Amino acid sequence: MYVNDPIGDMLTRIRNALLARHNTVDIPHSKIKVELARILKEEGFIEDYSVGDEKPYKLIHIELRYFGTGRQRRPVITGLKRISKPGRRIYANRTEIPWVLSGMGIAILTTSKGVMTGQQARRHKVGGEVLAYVW
Repeated sequence: MYVNDPIGDMLTRIRNALLARHNTVDIPHSKIKVELARILKEEGFIEDYSVGDEKPYKLIHIELRYFGTGRQRRPVITGLKRISKPGRRIYANRTEIPWVLSGMGIAILTTSKGVMTGQQARRHKVGGEVLAYVW
């Protein structure tokens, strides 16, 4: 299946799985999606991720994180928003990197030094394309 916006598709799959209270979600593999999953794990938004060797194409298996038990079980990720889209790219230089919910969420950027959070980009003093916000 061809998708025009693979990153937006990944975020939508995660959002839908969280709303349906699934424990895992499978996403078609690409290098940028693996980097997004790595950042989500480092920041504590997901439990874990792994890349499978399925044929005819690889999948990324993401284990979603929840807190609470029973009917009080809530997802750790309360919001995902795609910022830069294929039809309209959004870039931020190092002084314009946005804060998400006054620091409670993260901005994910792709920079010349790789995919990183807004906090890491500020530390490395680089700007780039703002891919998504997660809170």
